Amino acid sequence: MIKESIKRYNPGKESYISEGCYITELLNAPDDHTISIARARVGPGVTTKWHRLRGISERYVILEGTAKAEVGELPPSEVNAGDIITIPSMCRQRVTNIGSGDLVFLAICTPRFIDSAYEDIGNMTD
Repeated sequence: MIKESIKRYNPGKESYISEGCYITELLNAPDDHTISIARARVGPGVTTKWHRLRGISERYVILEGTAKAEVGELPPSEVNAGDIITIPSMCRQRVTNIGSGDLVFLAICTPRFIDSAYEDIGNMTD
C-alpha cells in the first residue's frame, strides 16, 4: 500500500554502473511496485551498453545535455532537454552523450526496476 511520504534527494548516493553511467535511485521501494525513478548521468563522449529490460517499460526524461538515442528499430535520433524517450519492455536501447557537458535524465520504470530484469545484450551491430 502506498503511503504519503517525502523523499529527499541525496547526491551522495550516486553510483557508477557497468552500463556506462552513474545512477542515483530517487524512488525504488518494494511497497510501491508500480514505479521507480532514477537520475542517470552520462559523461561527454560516453555511449552506454546495449541493454533491455524484461517486463519493464522505461521513459527517459532528458533534463540536461544532448544525446544520440538508439531505441528499438527507430533511426538514431538527437534528443535534448525536455525530450522524452519511451522504451517498451524488451526493446534494445542505448544513449551516447554527444554534448560537451553531462547528459542528465530521469529513468522512470513501470513497474519498478529490479536488477533481475536487466539484460546486457552486448555489442550489437551499430
